[in-house]
Amino acid sequence: MKLSGSAIIVATQNKGKVKEFAHAFAKLGMDVKSMYDFEHLPDIVEDGATFFDNALIKAKAVGDRLGVPVLADDSGLCVDVLDGAPGVYSARYAGEGAGDAANNVKLLQELKDKLAGQEIQFDSTLVLPTDLTALSSARFVCSLVIYDPSKGTVYHTDGTAEGYIIDRVLGEGGFGYDPLFWVPQFGRTMGQLTTEEKQSISHRGHALAKLMKELAPDH
Repeated sequence: MKLSGSAIIVATQNKGKVKEFAHAFAKLGMDVKSMYDFEHLPDIVEDGATFFDNALIKAKAVGDRLGVPVLADDSGLCVDVLDGAPGVYSARYAGEGAGDAANNVKLLQELKDKLAGQEIQFDSTLVLPTDLTALSSARFVCSLVIYDPSKGTVYHTDGTAEGYIIDRVLGEGGFGYDPLFWVPQFGRTMGQLTTEEKQSISHRGHALAKLMKELAPDH
């Protein structure tokens, strides 16, 4: 798969995602433009049942309006104790426009209510500092879609990252649920990782790595 031009348009208004995409595409010498760079784009209702559905909805809405290939992602957190919630509702878990901090507060409250003092037994290889408690195993999931309106084609990759939700936020980096998501490989939360560290193990990083391989000039 080849993209023409020196820029890729990403259908997002999430500044954290824009930063991650810009870091990845810089390796191909490409700039990233987001929905902030264009006027009169349609309001997008993300009412898909899956991450892929929502990514495609966003890519098609922006791609059809601009008439150029557009990349979109949909991603979220699936927590085992909560039967996969918040899932596709991750960004608006505490309500439309509530923001990351409110979503994190709600997630912790939902887990504490569900557990009601119970202790969950985890793999013996999980090692946490003594002042932290793991509340559930969890995974981040990402679906990436590139939609080309001139050809009507869709290219899709996905990625996951396994970890644990801990009982308090740690770290100022990343966004979303990153400060609650413990990464065993690093012994830190995603909110404590550098961009390079995060992309090496994150759901979006895995999906982007597959995409970068397809877009590489010598592929």
